[in-house]
Amino acid sequence: MNTTQQVDLLVIGGGAAGMTAALTAKLEGLNVLLCEKEPYVGGITATSGGTTWVPGTHLSVKAGVPDTVEAAREFLSHVCQGKNGEALREAFLASGPEMIRELDEKTEVKFVAAQAHPDYIGPLPGEAYGGRALAPVAFDGKLLGEDFDRVRPPRREFMGLGGMMVNRNELGALLNPFQSAGNFKTTLNVVLPYFKDRLKYKRGTRLVMGNALAGRLYYSLKNAGVPVWFDSPLKELIVENGKVCGAVILQNGREVRVSAAKGVVLATGGAGWNKSLRERFFPQGTPDSFAPRSNSGDGIAAGEALGAALENTDSPALWFPTSFKQERDGYQAMWPHIILDRAKPGLLAVASDGKRFVNESDSYHDFSTAQLQYNKHTPALPAYLIVDEAFIRQYGLGFIMPGGKSLGSHLARNYLTRADNLDELARRIRVPADALKATVRRYNEQAVRGEDSDFGRGTSAMNRFNGDAAVQPNPCLRPLAQHGPYFALAVRPADLAGSVGLSCNEYGQVLKADGSTIEGLFACGNDLASIFRGTYPGPGTTIGPGMVFGWRIAKFAAGKL
Repeated sequence: MNTTQQVDLLVIGGGAAGMTAALTAKLEGLNVLLCEKEPYVGGITATSGGTTWVPGTHLSVKAGVPDTVEAAREFLSHVCQGKNGEALREAFLASGPEMIRELDEKTEVKFVAAQAHPDYIGPLPGEAYGGRALAPVAFDGKLLGEDFDRVRPPRREFMGLGGMMVNRNELGALLNPFQSAGNFKTTLNVVLPYFKDRLKYKRGTRLVMGNALAGRLYYSLKNAGVPVWFDSPLKELIVENGKVCGAVILQNGREVRVSAAKGVVLATGGAGWNKSLRERFFPQGTPDSFAPRSNSGDGIAAGEALGAALENTDSPALWFPTSFKQERDGYQAMWPHIILDRAKPGLLAVASDGKRFVNESDSYHDFSTAQLQYNKHTPALPAYLIVDEAFIRQYGLGFIMPGGKSLGSHLARNYLTRADNLDELARRIRVPADALKATVRRYNEQAVRGEDSDFGRGTSAMNRFNGDAAVQPNPCLRPLAQHGPYFALAVRPADLAGSVGLSCNEYGQVLKADGSTIEGLFACGNDLASIFRGTYPGPGTTIGPGMVFGWRIAKFAAGKL
């Protein structure tokens, strides 16, 4: 082993949190090195929607939906009432606006505040309808040159035509290109540049959502001259006189000793695929993680080896209901039921007893936590989304896009179940027919009134936002048809990010069980236990804190915090 590198700050992990820490450290004049286990940066951020939840920024004012830290503080006091971690949440609120402004002014990391993207939990004092959710500005991957391939691509099921990224607000136009002149123009503006890209690149270079954020962070790192070692996982931390002062890195299979005068930042993506952590903390029966396989708990394990404390929050992970489709080549495609179908009117979810167990329009995390809670006494893994044919034609369902053009092939491959009546549907999904029929009957009665007295569907701003405004009096409720066919789609909670993680203070310093710090060791992103303690306040409440604590760690290491 040769000591080939001496730096001020060593960052392990190239997701949004790690790249933010490395970029900020460089802006503060530190000599920094980022080591990434994979051949590309981005982590789970690159495969996500990329929305970043940061309250009180100047971007909210610019977008005409001004938000304040004070309002967010009040909101979080209700969401996280009775939970620890208040000091970390306060640090997040205090630094978030400054972090966003600094990146906006000094780097190519650009966001725009959504005018309408409500918080997930409500109605509560201080909740916001817009302004807190920041969307990454689309990025031209060609600016990276040959390093474009260093940005982790999205999962293949989320790219059209084999490699084309599409924003949510463009999807309707691409599905119905000849419906209007506007739709046709949007389609041409998206598709033609993509075909041109494919003459030279493996996929389209127009990056949106989480891919845009990953691309912008990496481009900013390159512009700032931050070295990134790819294919370079952490082997072990180096400790001298009780202080973490570096790490042994496996750079392309060769052990390299890296000294880090200011310390080491763990940002390796959290529990994800770590078998031991999943056995200790995750509920039985949950499927594999949605995170990249490289998110195997390396940072958490390294911290635990030095005596770091773990915090298991109210929920060990952040979840979304997911349906699975086996492709002909053996690839298991996953569809996260986040916004496109589950909140729409005319859908209900049942467990194995044929009964509803949740407000189907609630956030994906809250839907799945309700499913897991119900499963403790009644099997609910999987649960089933029940719809009629009109629903699929209008809204689609999972991999089936609106219009239902691919419905037949998905039925043939057993992605979902079809039946001419509810008795037959109940038999096919193995739930009690009488219970299912009673559930649908009660649901329909409540839908006619526009009031879900069982679960309060349609009572929150987020429910209504993701519903169908054309359906009144409740945009989340419509009766199912009196006659079939009916359809059922199995969904299970898949984890998009871990909440269980290393215990840290407000500077990102890793703590032991007695509350003392492990000097020189920091954690951010999903290696840090959720500052919201297993709750999911709004869109992007993993990426937002991840970036803010990466920023705070770098400032602290530079003596600026």
